[in-house]
Amino acid sequence: MDIGSVCLLGGSGFLGRSIADQATERGIRVRVVTRNAARARALTVLPTVELMEGDPSDEPTLAAAFEGMDAAVNLVGILHESRAHSFSAVHAELPHAVGRAASAAGIQHLVHVSALGASDKAPSNYLRSKAAGEAALRMGAGVVPWTILRPSVMFGEGDHFLNLFASLAKLFPVLPLAGAGARFQPVWVEDAARCCVAALGDTRSFGQAYELCGPRVYTLEELVRLVAVTLGVRRTVVALPAALGEMQAFALEHLPGTLMTRDNLRSMSVPNVCSGKRPPVCDFEPTAVEAVLPQYLGAASSQARYARYRNHAGR
Repeated sequence: MDIGSVCLLGGSGFLGRSIADQATERGIRVRVVTRNAARARALTVLPTVELMEGDPSDEPTLAAAFEGMDAAVNLVGILHESRAHSFSAVHAELPHAVGRAASAAGIQHLVHVSALGASDKAPSNYLRSKAAGEAALRMGAGVVPWTILRPSVMFGEGDHFLNLFASLAKLFPVLPLAGAGARFQPVWVEDAARCCVAALGDTRSFGQAYELCGPRVYTLEELVRLVAVTLGVRRTVVALPAALGEMQAFALEHLPGTLMTRDNLRSMSVPNVCSGKRPPVCDFEPTAVEAVLPQYLGAASSQARYARYRNHAGR
């Protein structure tokens, strides 16, 4: 199936920016729907991107967003609940509305980005809400072909995972770590985007849920130590016992910025590791953390991505 245009809901986010970049390289027209157009302004240098400011949870906005589009990708998600945005509203109610809107607009393919470990039996509200969202999207989409992507934790320039530990490692000589033994199989954001763009219109992906992971499994402690080594600093990582880890998460969830919550800690109790072979649409070797981390924690410019955007625009 030939896909000439795609609407990205939440396209100004971490994964969305990479998808927009790679879709543009393939000549696909991209409509990025975002609540804050200023946040996505850098994407406007991509020649096939248009920005649409609006709230994806608003049904008229969804209808307008999908008008004239061949495909749609739902990237909207949150790591922490707030009074304004609950897991239920963002991860379950919105996907159902997205599915209905896609059906009404005649979308040819709907891709939904969920999370590795999503399950109605998961220990965290986050993962249970992600599973509810998958079911809601399928129900709302009806006959529209859908594909679900379940990435592991994603890393890359501008990530909120390894960059967080890099910030802490720069400041503190000792790093007390809750969930130090949690297992992850991080996937490079560019690889996840590549799989997403490759799946668009590929009939092999219709009705499938794909897990996206990198080539290696790490504990959280190993990742934090790798960050410190990459920064060239010597740091002591202290693995906290479960009770102290719970206390740390409780304290952090009440601080401004919400670095971690107890629900995040419960999510980490589920191994964030892929269970099977790579999806057929991802027919390439995934990139290791060690190959990319020095590029954005080391000497590489934080404006590297924007330089690529300008190159796309011929500037």
